Amino acid sequence: MPWKETNVLDQRTEFVTRALTEEITFTDLCKEYGISRKTGYKWKQRFLENGYNGLSDLSRKPRNSPSQLSEDCIIQIIKLKLAYPNWGARKILELYKRAHPLEKAPSESSVKRILDKAGLVKKRRVKRVNPNQDALRQMIQPDEPNDVWTIDFKGWWFSTDKNKCVPLTIRDDKSRYLQDIRLMKSQTTEAVQHVLANVFKEYGLPKVIRSDNGSPFAAPNSILGLSRLAAWWMSLGIIPDRIRPGCPYQNGGHERMHRDLKLEIQKPHKGDLPFFQNIIDEWRCEFNNVRPHEALGYKTPSEVYRPSERKYDGDIDEIIYPLGFETRKVSSNGTIKIKGVEVHLTTALTGYHVGLLHTENRVMDVWFNKFPLGSIDLNSFRFYTAEKGA
Repeated sequence: MPWKETNVLDQRTEFVTRALTEEITFTDLCKEYGISRKTGYKWKQRFLENGYNGLSDLSRKPRNSPSQLSEDCIIQIIKLKLAYPNWGARKILELYKRAHPLEKAPSESSVKRILDKAGLVKKRRVKRVNPNQDALRQMIQPDEPNDVWTIDFKGWWFSTDKNKCVPLTIRDDKSRYLQDIRLMKSQTTEAVQHVLANVFKEYGLPKVIRSDNGSPFAAPNSILGLSRLAAWWMSLGIIPDRIRPGCPYQNGGHERMHRDLKLEIQKPHKGDLPFFQNIIDEWRCEFNNVRPHEALGYKTPSEVYRPSERKYDGDIDEIIYPLGFETRKVSSNGTIKIKGVEVHLTTALTGYHVGLLHTENRVMDVWFNKFPLGSIDLNSFRFYTAEKGA
């Protein structure tokens, strides 16, 4: 009996998925779908060679490849992904290597291709935004909690054990709620990102994070001042928003909180780092739950604040751009290749994919997630930032 006339592709898809993942004899599975074993093997083989595209009646891809992975390898990769659906290709490949230490492992790109063809890749679809919103210094004003968070390092002081107390402060601009005050042993991108990841897990993602122009929040010599930390925010869909250099009053609420922290914690107390972290935690709890704020109608921050509905589920494996875009992965030296020519963007985007969109007059617009970065002149292969224009 042939395939049913309705939803043929859906039936083939369901058939090969079950054939690769379920504990059922191939003969019984073919009987269930009313097809011969010969037909079943044909569609299974087409899937192994060409993914779900091979299940169509006509395939434009070659049936054989000298570098084709074995059926057992593909099955194991799919099973691992089904067991850990939120893990990306790199982690799945690592699990495969651990389970098969004596075998030659497939490349990361091969694993990604298998998962992509199987419809198992976690991707983020992005929408274009108004190119006029490209500047990273907009002083965006919040209407609701989590519209804008502010972040900064408060000026340091010495503890009694001669260590620097360097508080990293993170605050919701609308409600004044303090998500965290963390004494940092390091002010590197990695250290700040670790703290922020924990805050994101607890409170969700904001729409905007406002900072000053210092490291690691910004990098003056990078396009649009992008740093690795700001690029990470943008990969999650968060807009970096910076105050103007030398204008701390533009983050006035945050600065006033720093002044209170200095008067109530730094000056009156003496102790080592653990002592200061403990009393800072108590002070933050009081600030959020006890201290009324005139700007909030004398409510406390905790009475106004609520966690964000935009949850943080970890970093995105790959950013997928809309139809019509070309994609390029930024190399370790901050470049992409167009028609064999290297075009320098910024090392802040190393490892990320950017989207390229052809416009008129041999120009390509460059996007990162939903943010326009600038344009590339295809005559000179020079990149111009969105701030300066092409």
